[in-house]
Amino acid sequence: MESQEAPAVSAKRSELTPKALIHHKYGRTACYRIEEVKQHVENDCPGLVIPQQFRSLYRCHLDLPDLSFTSDMFPKKKDAEQAAAKIAIEKLGIQSTSATNDLTLEGASNELVARISGLFTDEFLSSTHPLTGHFGVAFGAMREHFGRIPISAITTCDVKVHNLCKIINSKAESDPLLVSSLVLNAARKCSSICTATDELWIWKQAPYSPEAIASVINRHSESVGCVQIEALRIPCSIEENVEALTLDVSKEHYYLDLIAQKLNVKDSSRVLVSRTVGKASSEMKVYFPYPEVPHFSDSSSGLRKSSEGKASIEPIINPRASYLSGQDIYGDAILANIGYTWKSSYLFYEDVFLCTYYRMLLSKFPDGHYKLSREAILAAELPTVYTGRSNWMGPAPRDLLYAFCRQHKFSEPVFSITRINAEASLSVTQRKSNSSKPTEEVDIANGDVSDVGAKNLDNSSIFRCDVKILSRRLEPIVEGSFTDTYRKEYDAIQCSALKVLLWFDKYFKQLDMPVEVLSSSGHAHGIIVHAENLSHEFAMCSSIFGSTKNDNLRECSTLESFCKYYPNRKEENGMVVLNIEGPDSGVFPSPGSLICISYAVALVKMGDSVKDHLEGKDEFEFEVGTDAVIHQLEACATQLSVNQSAHFVIDMPSRDLILAAAGKAIKDLSKLPLYNCFLEYSVKVLRVPEPLEDRMEKALFSPSLSKQRIEFAVQYINECSAATLVDFGCGSGSLLNSLLEHTTTLEKIVGVDISQKSLARAAKILHQKLSLNSGVPTSIRQAVLYDGSITVYDSRLFGFDIGTCLEVIEHMEEDQAFLFGDVVLSSFRPRTLVVSTPNYEYNPILRRSAVPATEENTAPCKFRNYDHKFEWTRGQFERWATDIAHRHNYSVEFSGVGGTADVEPGFASQIAIFRRSSCDTTETYSKTEDSSQPYELIWEWADRTPQPKSQPTFEVEVERSAESVQSDLGESNEERFHLGVKRMRQSSPPLHRDRETQAKGSDDES
Repeated sequence: MESQEAPAVSAKRSELTPKALIHHKYGRTACYRIEEVKQHVENDCPGLVIPQQFRSLYRCHLDLPDLSFTSDMFPKKKDAEQAAAKIAIEKLGIQSTSATNDLTLEGASNELVARISGLFTDEFLSSTHPLTGHFGVAFGAMREHFGRIPISAITTCDVKVHNLCKIINSKAESDPLLVSSLVLNAARKCSSICTATDELWIWKQAPYSPEAIASVINRHSESVGCVQIEALRIPCSIEENVEALTLDVSKEHYYLDLIAQKLNVKDSSRVLVSRTVGKASSEMKVYFPYPEVPHFSDSSSGLRKSSEGKASIEPIINPRASYLSGQDIYGDAILANIGYTWKSSYLFYEDVFLCTYYRMLLSKFPDGHYKLSREAILAAELPTVYTGRSNWMGPAPRDLLYAFCRQHKFSEPVFSITRINAEASLSVTQRKSNSSKPTEEVDIANGDVSDVGAKNLDNSSIFRCDVKILSRRLEPIVEGSFTDTYRKEYDAIQCSALKVLLWFDKYFKQLDMPVEVLSSSGHAHGIIVHAENLSHEFAMCSSIFGSTKNDNLRECSTLESFCKYYPNRKEENGMVVLNIEGPDSGVFPSPGSLICISYAVALVKMGDSVKDHLEGKDEFEFEVGTDAVIHQLEACATQLSVNQSAHFVIDMPSRDLILAAAGKAIKDLSKLPLYNCFLEYSVKVLRVPEPLEDRMEKALFSPSLSKQRIEFAVQYINECSAATLVDFGCGSGSLLNSLLEHTTTLEKIVGVDISQKSLARAAKILHQKLSLNSGVPTSIRQAVLYDGSITVYDSRLFGFDIGTCLEVIEHMEEDQAFLFGDVVLSSFRPRTLVVSTPNYEYNPILRRSAVPATEENTAPCKFRNYDHKFEWTRGQFERWATDIAHRHNYSVEFSGVGGTADVEPGFASQIAIFRRSSCDTTETYSKTEDSSQPYELIWEWADRTPQPKSQPTFEVEVERSAESVQSDLGESNEERFHLGVKRMRQSSPPLHRDRETQAKGSDDES
């Protein structure tokens, strides 16, 4: 087979339409509303008895953030849309790329002179341009500099002036000082405009007409009154903290004069202003003083050189303000949200708080936009897995990557889609190895994939996606080349975008990473890192956060001291659980479920009863098992059943994160030392919907497949008169618990798993039934739970009557599933082994029965559950089982539940029953051949029989441990039992075991 690539297409660049220009600048925030207007049509024949006819005309309303434009009426909707867009780009001064590219340096300079000259005319004063607000102040009766406009007002309000400056000198994009120099030089070339030799004012040489002056004064005569506006001072030195300040704005005080006073400069003309920071709809800008330079020259870099042409001393860069604005900011700066807008003639203003500043910094981090969009700064984390649109909360990974690139002034991400023709029924392993299938590669310019999710592609195609991140100068920064394939093009794009974001997130946590480590780190994740370009782009970020982040974390770490202060509290998994409240409902979260919780976070100082509330939500959803929240929160929530609540404390995160989340409480916290402080979380589980796999199975089968598998196992237990059973990958003990409700021949049951959380839950459930509920008749005399990997042999589990492994192996990598098959039949050697796993061929039937049509295109469709590493067809499963049975002297037969063997596609859950050969003679020597016992005993129950006092049973130790915990917590509920087990285990030395080779647990969770 041949590999086919889409031919490269070269098209001549055409001038963008007004609507395309608006989309390029505003994207999805631009909203077009069409209004239909009925217009009478005149009859050529008066008196004709025919109903009066109408024709439809269309008027378009274009809504931009805080702006709105309306077109005239047109016969066609698209003409009305283009007209509204044209009005917008003319008023906003937006120029097309082709138009600006056609301008030469001389042409742009002449255009800039003409533009500035046009700003100082009577006609301009009658417009609604934001600069007229500054003119209204300049014509005030008490104004010292009557009729004069500071240069910074022009560069701030007129977008066209700024764009022309960028054509003349590309460095003007990031240098307000250079922009002001270019404007000043252009003004000096205007015969109708005056400038001062050593001052930074511009004014008209001839007087304005009285009518023009009166017009602009009347339009801006109504003042906001006397108001106090919150702003921030950002010191040039990183050692100084950002502080709040107040601007007392009134009709008598020009807001730029007030800012000049705060910056300790002569007047408002000495204030430089950055471009808009943050949302385009706001007026948030950085204000800073002109650096002290000797003179201005006529060159484009006049503010940087003296009149003799010698370079002046370079001013000191303000790193934090520069990083925030993406421009060169010098000296101490002020961040304020104030100015004149297109939308209104009144002065616009909003308060800027300290939390606003820290949230703006957070938004520049790879995971920051996700935290902010979910309004859960102290709870949410960027998920490490994309499982589909139905379970993903917040902005999609592709949108997050776009936002990250915009924050750092990068070009838009470029996604390259490769379409591979393959059989829909192939497993992942087969798809990866089948490299001879024809492929088609499509580069999507600027990541324009808005219609990808709507494509109706046949099931014979799978997709792979590569990503390129380029700088503003189109230099490569990182390139992601991933081998994973997906059934939907949309999923391929989202997963690739998430992988790039996760790598950036890792990099931001180690900004001082050496170049060689940086490159190897990227290579390990399928990412090519252009280290020199990367270091250049993030140099400012590294200088701000690289050296102080870890120090802040070390300073704030208090869990160890907390446990010393409260000796009865124990740290586990990076947290200290204070209490668990509420009755056990029996409904616990499981991996893949979309859990809904309520939570609150408070800042608490050691030994102080006062709590400062930082963050909280009445309802917050996240998918369990995807790292979508901090690991302590997920660890606590998954131990709770529905309607249970808990409190726990954790170490302090970075100070910046605390101040970003603080909100109104920041005034009290900004100067508070965070030493000996910690965060206290209160969490309650509200809802736990069933995972997709369970919903699919229950929608088609009654009883559910999980219950049918248990019934199948009980049947074989009784057929072979088994007295001992071991459940490999027991999870939360759903099978073991169900066996207590059936009449069987079993006397001893054992469970093995590597998840301590699941084992603790299993111990709790089994303990309640075996020890407390004597009314349940059972033949069980002993129950044991072990912590260990099912791919590692433990001699205590040798030669059981029956072994079960229900819906476990698909959670392992395929090579580990093969290893388990060899270990269980060659070493554990149960007399009978029952193994079940999903039938991949049955998935389309399950999905059609459970997933609504509106959700079908958004759900992950490769396997039944996102954490399945593989799923086998009937042929693959039979080959695996037959091979290991033949090599280890077992016979094997095949069955299943859900469906019929003779009807395609067979059983929904396929089962293999292995039976040890009757002539096998390995039992005796195998018991003595390998006596290793790597498993760790977690819990054991036995019938209460008299025991020698010198040899207390393990059961007694467990009971005492549980009682001690109940005494500590002041609770008597047996639901605390698993905490007792955990505390007991802390006193025993841990045993070495391999935790990377076993599944996370059975799918048959209750």
